[in-house]
Amino acid sequence: MIKYSLTYFTRFILMVSFVVFSLQMNGNETDSSQQKKVYIFDIKEMIAPPVWRTTKLAMEAAVDQKADIILIHMNTYGGTLDDADSIRTKILNSRIPVYVFIDKNAASAGALISIACDSIYMAPGANIGAATVVNQQGEQMPDKYQSYMRSMMRSTAEAKNRDVDIAQAMVDPKVYVAGISDSGQVLTFTVSEAIKYDFCEAKLNSIEEVLERTGYEDSEIIRHQLSATDKIIGWLIHPIVSGILIMIIVGGIYFELQTPGIGFPIAAATLAALLYFAPLYIEGLANNWEILIFVAGLILIAVEIFAIPGFGVAGILGIILMVSGLTLSMVDQIGPGTFDYDLSKLVRAFFVVIIAFFVSIVGSIALSKQLFSTTRFGNLALVKTQITDEGYSSATVAYKSMINKSGVSRTILRPSGKIEIDGDLYDAVALTSYINKGEKVIFVDYHNAQLVVKKV
Repeated sequence: MIKYSLTYFTRFILMVSFVVFSLQMNGNETDSSQQKKVYIFDIKEMIAPPVWRTTKLAMEAAVDQKADIILIHMNTYGGTLDDADSIRTKILNSRIPVYVFIDKNAASAGALISIACDSIYMAPGANIGAATVVNQQGEQMPDKYQSYMRSMMRSTAEAKNRDVDIAQAMVDPKVYVAGISDSGQVLTFTVSEAIKYDFCEAKLNSIEEVLERTGYEDSEIIRHQLSATDKIIGWLIHPIVSGILIMIIVGGIYFELQTPGIGFPIAAATLAALLYFAPLYIEGLANNWEILIFVAGLILIAVEIFAIPGFGVAGILGIILMVSGLTLSMVDQIGPGTFDYDLSKLVRAFFVVIIAFFVSIVGSIALSKQLFSTTRFGNLALVKTQITDEGYSSATVAYKSMINKSGVSRTILRPSGKIEIDGDLYDAVALTSYINKGEKVIFVDYHNAQLVVKKV
C-alpha cells in the first residue's frame, strides 16, 4: 500500500515539474519574440543649448520606452564646447547602446559626440574630425582651450576603445601620428579612412541600412518628436534670446524710471522676465532661490532710488543680486551642493548677462535722447518755448518771497522730501542731511529750482 502511494506521488511530482518547465519555456519564447525598439533622434544643427535639451529629452524618453538601442542621425558642423561635453557625458553614461549615423558632417563638437557613441556609421562623402576650438570669428582659441578639448577627445576615445592619438590629432595639428597625421594639419577623416582606423564601422546610405546592418530592421522605430512647447522652450533658452530678454528687462526698468506712473516699459520688462525665468525653471535650471535673489536685487534698487538719495550700498548690492540671479538661473547644478556649478558654463552665462546689461544701458540712454528730443513718437518731452508775453512766468520770485517762512516736514527729508507751509505741500531738500517727519522747519533758500529748508 505504501509502495503504491509512493508511485503515484512520484508521478504527481514529475507532472508538476513538466508543467512548470513548459510554462518557463513559453515565457522565454514570448520574451525572445518580443519586438525590439529603436529610438531615433536628430542632431542636424549647431550644437547649442536647444540641441543639448533635445538630446536629454530623447535619451530619457528612450529609457521610458525601454528601447534596445538609441540611434542619432547627425549632420552638424559643431557648436559650443560645454553643450557638446554635456551631450558626450550623457551618451557615455547611457545604459542603452548609442549608435550614430553621420549623414555628411560630424565636425568639431560633432566629432566629440560621435566618438562617444558605441558604433559609428557614415554616409558616402561624410567626414569626421576638425575638432579645434575656435571663437565666434573662427579664430583658433589659446592652447588652454585646445588642451581641454584634447583631453576630452582622448578620454572619450579611450572609453570606446578607439585610438587616443588619432582622437587628439583631430584637435591639435602638432600631434604626430605616423602615416596618419604628419602634415601639420588638423586631422579629418573621410569614410574610408575612418573605417581603416576603426573610427567607423561601415559606409552606409541610410538609416534603414544601419538598422539592417545591426539586425534591427524589423524593430519598432520610435522617432523623437518635439512638441510646440518644447520648441518654444528650446528657442527661449538659447543664449542669444536670453541676452535679448535681459536687455528688455534692464531697458524697461530704465525707461520706467524716466517716466511717471506705471506703463508700457515696466510691462515689457515684466513680460521679458517671465519669458526669461519660466523656461529655465521648467527645465530645472533656475531654482527658487536664484529667482528670489533677482527679485531681492530689484527691491534694493527700488529702495535706493525712491527712499535713499544718491546711489550707495543698497543700489550696488541690488545690481550684484540681479546679475547673480540672472547668471545662476542659466546654469544647471552638477552636484548636490547649492553652489555645485560647471565653472565654464557659469563664466559664459556671466558674460552673456554682463554684455546684455551694458548694451541695454548704453542703448537705453542713446534711445532716450532720441525719444525725448523728437516729436516723431509724440510729445514725450516739452519742446515749446514758454514765452513771458504769452502768459508764462517763473516761479522763482514767488518762492523767494516765502524765504524765512516756517513749516512742518510731512515726510522724512533724507535730504529730500515734502514739507507743509501755510497748508500747502512742497517738495524740499534739507540743508543738513536728515530731518525727521513732523519736525518744524524754516524755508531758507530757493536754489536750482529746489526749496531748501533747515530744522528750527
